[in-house]
Amino acid sequence: MRIKFSGSDLFEVLRMPYQINQELPDSVKDNLPDHAQDIYRAAFNHAFQEYADPSKRRKGGTQEETAHRVAWSAVEEKYEKRDGKWVSKRNRAA
Repeated sequence: MRIKFSGSDLFEVLRMPYQINQELPDSVKDNLPDHAQDIYRAAFNHAFQEYADPSKRRKGGTQEETAHRVAWSAVEEKYEKRDGKWVSKRNRAA
């Protein structure tokens, strides 16, 4: 399957939605430590581009919804919520 994009459509696919962490949704900025925000932003931007083609997404999911799911999953690889705060899994108590 080949998808054709024109002018502004191509720009939307190629641009990164979040250039800096301050542009992230409040639910991310207000809850995640800086490094976790970096992970979220990088994963979201990559997934947003990766899943531009609707045939690559799960049925019914939008490009943005898919990218948010991927980004949260990437954060959860390195961080966990403990006592109401997101902390690095490297800092687990023995």
